[in-house]
Amino acid sequence: QVMLAESGGGLVQAGDSLRLSCVASGRPFSNYAIGWFRQALGQEREFVATIGRSGGDRYVTDSLSGRFTISRDNVKNTAYLQMNSLKPEDTAVYYCAAGAYYTRGVRPVHYEYWGQGTQVTVSS
Repeated sequence: QVMLAESGGGLVQAGDSLRLSCVASGRPFSNYAIGWFRQALGQEREFVATIGRSGGDRYVTDSLSGRFTISRDNVKNTAYLQMNSLKPEDTAVYYCAAGAYYTRGVRPVHYEYWGQGTQVTVSS
């Protein structure tokens, strides 16, 4: 069992930056790839970024790769999503997820454990 807790969301203006954190507890953090997803109101959950167990195999979805960066610190059991130049269309609940079986998983089914999410709201 892995427990995940996201933080760092909030209300910001367009053009601002935020760094989301995902703190894990339970089984060894380095056993899991981490993914970030987001879900806007009335929309399906969509893939944002993923990072491999040791910090390699980083992949950010093409539409966000110029503004978002994923990283992790296995000593701190924490993954991060750095979001720059935020836009109103980035408004969503952001979730982190942990998966033991896939690298570069881009679908929710690739991850076994999920956090509760953190709200990001970007005003214009």
